[in-house]
Amino acid sequence: MSGAPYNGGVQVYYVPASNPTPLFIGDPLVALDGVADANGVPGVGIATAGGSGVITGAMQGVANNAGELVLPVVQNQAPYLPAGQAAYVYVADDPNLVFAVQEDSVGGALAAGAVSKNADLVAGAGSTVSGFSGWQLQSASLGTAATLQVRILRAYQSIDNAIGANAKWLVRINLHAVTSPTGI
Repeated sequence: MSGAPYNGGVQVYYVPASNPTPLFIGDPLVALDGVADANGVPGVGIATAGGSGVITGAMQGVANNAGELVLPVVQNQAPYLPAGQAAYVYVADDPNLVFAVQEDSVGGALAAGAVSKNADLVAGAGSTVSGFSGWQLQSASLGTAATLQVRILRAYQSIDNAIGANAKWLVRINLHAVTSPTGI
């Protein structure tokens, strides 16, 4: 939000083996109530789409251990975390981060006036090939309610993006676990 360059800062979180959902790069994650590993590293799982679902941050990759804070590039590792596998993941959890997200355009594309409004996210299937998330901005949820998950800051300015169907927008997490006055 400050305009400062992002230095790639992430935190390591624990994903328990009971996790029923594959996790992909960019998926919104939420801290799990009372879940941590034996060393006190907090547990995370996939966030709830819409419905006032709080978000801790976005998954950035799979870590080798709880103390590793440098994202490794490992060619023999899947680019996502399969369901039912205990692991550590990197999460971009700073409440001031800005994320680029594509709208789903269900019910119509967002117009330029969507700037400064709020919206929810909608779940989508991630790619086991690229490892990228399938989550999108839910166009039909656009509104002003404080219970919507993200704040739309502006259209993503890129030569391959235009306002219309499946446009990309810059957003900030509106319902962030760190800034929420309610504990988990």
